[in-house]
Amino acid sequence: MKHPKSYDTTPETSKRMSRVHLKQGKAEVLLAKCLWHLGFRYRLNDKRLPGSPDIAILKYNIAIFVDGEFWHGQNWEKRKPKLKRNREYWIAKIEENIARDIRVDQDLRNLGWEPIHFWSKEVLSQLDGCLEDIEELICRRKAEMIILDTDISNDWFLDE
Repeated sequence: MKHPKSYDTTPETSKRMSRVHLKQGKAEVLLAKCLWHLGFRYRLNDKRLPGSPDIAILKYNIAIFVDGEFWHGQNWEKRKPKLKRNREYWIAKIEENIARDIRVDQDLRNLGWEPIHFWSKEVLSQLDGCLEDIEELICRRKAEMIILDTDISNDWFLDE
């Protein structure tokens, strides 16, 4: 996406945008620390994976994304008409982000990974629920791994 040469902006907007961070946001750090304290080990922003997930639990092939509500288009159809400044740019930018999220999720699934997304405000306000969702996914992935392992180990008699 091409950025415009100039923006229709105010000093307040410029200051607010300067505080936006691509990585290590408050919600992302909180979720990662809680997972660590629960005993789950992970990699942050693993560039080897499509989309560089915020948190990648390698043992279970789980990719966790903590998405900003504005940037990733939460309630996009309701928010889109409310955009006032630089409308064309933001609509194109956010719709491109939404399409990329869908593409990255499919790429991860094709590699045997399970993507899971949380909104940053959801993590901050409902942390326990997010952790429960992740733990349920880990249990499911463990069960899938046991089934796969059992299927492979039961093929020993076919060699005779």
